[in-house]
Amino acid sequence: MEITRVEIRPMKDEGNLKSFCSVVFDDVFIIHSVKVIEGSNGLFVAMPSREVGDGEYRDTAHPIDNDFRLKLEEKVLKKYREVVGEDSEPVEEEVGLEEEEEEEEEEEEEPVEEELDDDSDEEIEDLSFTDKF
Repeated sequence: MEITRVEIRPMKDEGNLKSFCSVVFDDVFIIHSVKVIEGSNGLFVAMPSREVGDGEYRDTAHPIDNDFRLKLEEKVLKKYREVVGEDSEPVEEEVGLEEEEEEEEEEEEEPVEEELDDDSDEEIEDLSFTDKF
């Protein structure tokens, strides 16, 4: 299952809630009410949930595979940062990006044909509320 679109709706003056999001999978399935939240350790993605009693909440939709959960969080947070103009990411991630850029420069010197990954960032499009589902 691939993430094909991410829609970010930034919130203003809502405390730790930074954005509501919608995520489309394989251009055929959408999940609304995904949230970007500022926690004590930085931004994280919270799945849609509902109250089940006594202030307890349960996710109504969520990944069951940790690798997919990490991939989902990475793509949503990347799109969130693009939309709100946040270029600041943790230093560890910036170092990783620099290493990737150096590798890309080296690859440019030697032309190699390779197929794009199905989950490449070029394939993620904005989801407009005018789209019909």
